[in-house]
Amino acid sequence: MLSRVRVAAIALALASSAAPAPAQIFDYGIYPDLRGQWRRFIVPGIPGQQGHDQTKPNGPGQQAPLTPEYQAVLQASMMDQAKGGLGNASTARCLPAGMPHMMMAFGPQEYVITPDTTYILIDWDDHTRRIFTDGREWPSGLEASWSGYSIGKWIDEDGDGRYDVLEVETRGPFKGPRAYDTTGLPLHFDNESVFKERIYLDKADPNILHNEMTVIDHALTRPWTVDKRYRRNPNLRVQWTEYYCGENNAQVVIGNENYFLADGYLMPVRKGQKPPDLRYFEQAR
Repeated sequence: MLSRVRVAAIALALASSAAPAPAQIFDYGIYPDLRGQWRRFIVPGIPGQQGHDQTKPNGPGQQAPLTPEYQAVLQASMMDQAKGGLGNASTARCLPAGMPHMMMAFGPQEYVITPDTTYILIDWDDHTRRIFTDGREWPSGLEASWSGYSIGKWIDEDGDGRYDVLEVETRGPFKGPRAYDTTGLPLHFDNESVFKERIYLDKADPNILHNEMTVIDHALTRPWTVDKRYRRNPNLRVQWTEYYCGENNAQVVIGNENYFLADGYLMPVRKGQKPPDLRYFEQAR
């Protein structure tokens, strides 16, 4: 029979081996306070839905440095929309916006910081970005996605021991076609875009968040940099609403044609538009 001393020693050893490892201490104080709900910064006097550059009208008003080939793509997209089509705007078909349009904050954003990953939660056509900050290298064999793959690094620019800036690079391969705004202002159809971002709080107003974004894309004659801004909702008990594009979208795309659903009927969107192929339905004589 085991002595009480030996039983106690065995029990202590078992308890020690079963005890969980001490939790890693995460100091939130070294990161900027990005809590809350962030919405796009509205610039008065800008008509329509604001584009990639919030200070300029969308479409041609953006003055994007497009190549002549992709200037023609934009014009074709807008001409198609003028006739009732959807043009190059993927979101009209309830497809994700993808980068960079997903960062316009048409729907509210929330930033969640952890030691290894910063999450951007988006309540609109796109839902989530993951920015990996754990020092990883670029992986190979990535699957194509709308949002791309993002690697970031926190920077302490003023040397006060707190991080000021999140630097991010996002690469593909991407899915497409993608556009900067609802006019169909295009990115290159090769889907080889690269995005570089500097995300930081405004020094004069901590309720304004800057996203200095540079787009490197073969549809551009040079890199295009804009300062996207977001404003924090001051309501501490803000409401987060659901949004599902397909719930109220009456656009119906069949093949290369789009139609409109009204009162339960499939309607044409342009004069003289032919109906879809009904070969698999019984035809009334």
